[in-house]
Amino acid sequence: MQVGMIGLGRMGANMVRRLLRSGHECVVYNRSAPPVEELVREGARGAKSLADFADQLRPPRTVWLMLPVAVVDEVMDQLVPLLTPGDVIVDGGNTYFRLDIERASRLAPLGIHYVDCGVSGGVWGLERGYCLMIGGEREIVQRLDPVFRSLAPGSASVPPTPGRRAPSTAEVGYLHCGPHGAGHFVKMVHNGIEYGLMAAYAEGFNILRHAAVGAEPRAKDAETAPVTDPRAYRYELPLADIAELWRRGSVISSWLLDLSARALARDPKLAAFRGAVADSGEGRWTVQTAVEQGVPAHVLSAALFARFSSRGHADFAQRLLSALRFEFGGHREASGEGQ
Repeated sequence: MQVGMIGLGRMGANMVRRLLRSGHECVVYNRSAPPVEELVREGARGAKSLADFADQLRPPRTVWLMLPVAVVDEVMDQLVPLLTPGDVIVDGGNTYFRLDIERASRLAPLGIHYVDCGVSGGVWGLERGYCLMIGGEREIVQRLDPVFRSLAPGSASVPPTPGRRAPSTAEVGYLHCGPHGAGHFVKMVHNGIEYGLMAAYAEGFNILRHAAVGAEPRAKDAETAPVTDPRAYRYELPLADIAELWRRGSVISSWLLDLSARALARDPKLAAFRGAVADSGEGRWTVQTAVEQGVPAHVLSAALFARFSSRGHADFAQRLLSALRFEFGGHREASGEGQ
């Protein structure tokens, strides 16, 4: 098939490469020229403008957007006048599912189809393939099946689940989840779970890292809680080795643990990172959706708020806590506690 890709960042460019490897024809456009030039050298056709991009695609066009959510509507406003009835726009970024419903309704009178596709795979997707969560009209999704199949990991990526009696494309690594918005709804919850899993690994390894607290000097004053039994906390644990150990036969083994082991092998102290963790929206939307549904999401909420705290957004609250302790009890801050 012929596919047009707009947005050649960390994932978009590698998705084009994977499509090219499968024999698809790709037309590419990016705000900056170097990523376009690189992919042209690898076999793609480059466009210098959105108009040039649309002209190089044969109707009915398939236009795939891999853009930050904040700029998708701006690009669509410029793109839609260049399209014709029967064309399809696929949003493969991390978009709030309600926006998908609005966009599909806006495009339908123009005869332009809209597909939302949550994509998971990160920078590893070129080799591993991409897990695709798809929403939209069934017949349009079926039309794009060759594209989804080429991007997905394939059935050989993991053994089949014992007892499954209703095979589907899920076993290949992509799934039509439902009507407009369903794909990004599933991807939203996927990323909310990802926040929780990452936080669990981070907190667990942090406890391991502080297992020698009983051997560390500790102030003996009214402001510092003592370690109950210092003898019980004198372990200098090899974090990188523990991560490597848990990858083998452990019930908490996972790809995220594999990546943890990789990071700790490079630098057990993780000195290259400040610990300021961004959130691109999906965790927030998951928690907001849980509130609207009246569904508890304790772990996912805590993981989201931990990310806010990591970026210094709790600093004023912490200062007020410290100020209140001083106001009611004359407690002064202890320098460096818990470092």
